Amino acid sequence: MNIPLLDLKQQNESLRPEIEAALGRVLDTNSFILGGEVAELERELADYCGVKHAIGCASGSDALLLAMMVFDIGSGDEVITTPYSFFATVSAITRLGATPVFVDIDPETYNIDVDQIEAKITDRTKAIQPVHLYGQCADMAALNAITEKYGIPVIEDAAQAIGAEENGRRAGAMSAVGCFSFYPSKNLGGMGDGGFMTTNDDDIADKLRALRVHGSRERYYHKWVGLNSRLDGFQGAVLRVKLPHLDSWSDKRKANADLYRELFAKTALSEQIVLPSERTGCRHIYNQFVVRIPEVRDSVRAFLTERGVGTDIYYPVPLHLQECFLYLGYAPGDLPESEIAAAETLALPIYPELCHEEIEYVVTSISEYFEQTVLESASPKG
Repeated sequence: MNIPLLDLKQQNESLRPEIEAALGRVLDTNSFILGGEVAELERELADYCGVKHAIGCASGSDALLLAMMVFDIGSGDEVITTPYSFFATVSAITRLGATPVFVDIDPETYNIDVDQIEAKITDRTKAIQPVHLYGQCADMAALNAITEKYGIPVIEDAAQAIGAEENGRRAGAMSAVGCFSFYPSKNLGGMGDGGFMTTNDDDIADKLRALRVHGSRERYYHKWVGLNSRLDGFQGAVLRVKLPHLDSWSDKRKANADLYRELFAKTALSEQIVLPSERTGCRHIYNQFVVRIPEVRDSVRAFLTERGVGTDIYYPVPLHLQECFLYLGYAPGDLPESEIAAAETLALPIYPELCHEEIEYVVTSISEYFEQTVLESASPKG
């Protein structure tokens, strides 16, 4: 079989007539930047996320940057965050001259270890930025209890978590600002870059809308130095076609995760493979299905590649050890759980259109790797 890590063709082809009609609407109006399709999408997203405001922008990376800017974060400020995430999580902080302060992850969920956060708070802490990694919310109830004590805003990096929930509240509705990505690989992916921000605060929403248009509420009058970060009308139209399908796609990802668990349970791999965990009271939307394979992760990945199974490593180098962030002074061993995860984790295909036979093939292929390893170790030497 040939099973890619992600296959967008089936999803996009099934919606092709609706997408082409939506793109035609934009051509008819010539509203290529923001415009009516984006305004309608923002209203629909706010309703979906359970917030007052959703504000579109050019990318998930820009969403994070704009969220930092809305709180005037800059030189001398600190933002507490996780080192085990995509680069944009931290680049948004450093591009403004602020300093990321890293807190290690919970090894079961890969999200920030909330129990370690309070010890890192100083009088320079301007925000705390958890990441809802792989589609599961960080422990927001515990985190918000800490931030309320200190009066520090939370910025949710929810790029991988649209529709994820904690105790009935959706990602992006549990903080001052939530930040999302429409990168094509996301559960709700566009046909190019795009992102949006959520908030329940009217003043924050007003400032975010201005910041994404060069800091201007009225054309040519600039209250702040903002960005050119506007969502395209074409992307808004495509995403409006896709949004009504989002929950069914995420539910199918969850069903695929359950099938992986069922099939792995029939193997003898309980000691070789650690499957993803789900927090009680949470909805995991499985943007990625990430397993741990201690010691032989890279060998298993190579074996799967030979058998036509696509995989990826999210993320091979934690952010505190990236070359561009070495000036922060972190060294190997400082954040051990993040470093261990980087050495052991592997993402397997989880997209909604996967069939039973394909998931079974992935599990069987991993089983075959370990069966061959056992046979080779048992073979007489010399």
